[in-house]
Amino acid sequence: MPPNENPRWIELNGATFCYDVAGEEHDETIIVLHGGRGIGDHRGEFGAYQALSDRYRVLAFDQRGCGRSSLTPPFLFEQFADDVEALRQALCGGRKIVLIGGSFGGMIALTHAVKYGSNSLSRLILRGTAPSHHHEAEAIEHFKARLHKAPCASIGMVEKLFSDKIIDDTELRLIWLALQPLYFENFDPDSALEKTRTLHLHAQTHNALFATKDYDLRDRLAGIDVPTLAICGAADWICPPSQSRLIAEMVPGAELLEIEGANHAVHIEANARVLSAVRDFLARTVP
Repeated sequence: MPPNENPRWIELNGATFCYDVAGEEHDETIIVLHGGRGIGDHRGEFGAYQALSDRYRVLAFDQRGCGRSSLTPPFLFEQFADDVEALRQALCGGRKIVLIGGSFGGMIALTHAVKYGSNSLSRLILRGTAPSHHHEAEAIEHFKARLHKAPCASIGMVEKLFSDKIIDDTELRLIWLALQPLYFENFDPDSALEKTRTLHLHAQTHNALFATKDYDLRDRLAGIDVPTLAICGAADWICPPSQSRLIAEMVPGAELLEIEGANHAVHIEANARVLSAVRDFLARTVP
């Protein structure tokens, strides 16, 4: 099911957000958070999880400064988490939600979970993410080991990706395309070209979110009080499996699913397996 080409709009916390909803006849809502700090939008995540709308209301949105949502600062982790809460209050009637976050979206999901916890969430699902900025050093080492997979990329490009030094949107788009072979175990260059050509990205947002290295929730994971599932691809290079293992170890009662033969985009490469695991987890953890 392709994402809706006629999305909806809402103003919250001083910003305008673009969003999509499926399965509106259902009571329980899943809010899905896309990754990419200023890179990408909700369409990929919405498409990956939209099949869940047969039983759940699935809602996905472009985070502030991303996709078609407004370029409204501040671009701070806590602000993004507060935006999720405002969306929950406005569009879910204040009812508890299931929160699914992947990559940067997973970092925002974790930030929301440590701040709002079971007052807002019934369950938390994380895909290919990390609890602190320290995953960046490990990602650079993984890149060095897999340099042969991305012959048009360089160490300098990866270091820029983890910095606030991106010159403009064009440079960010070119770096993103050069690094794409690292994100998939079965890489399709033609598909990568088209996706990168049509990708929404904003260097302004990206740079702001990498301006400070203060994202670190490791000491707060033990306080997360909702059932949690961490999913990752065993070959994930940018948020290596060690990060999901750490989350599973430190969040009380958390579960871990590590999928062989899948990379960072495990929810796309192994979509059926991920959806099956999500359905099972949600069914077993009904509040």
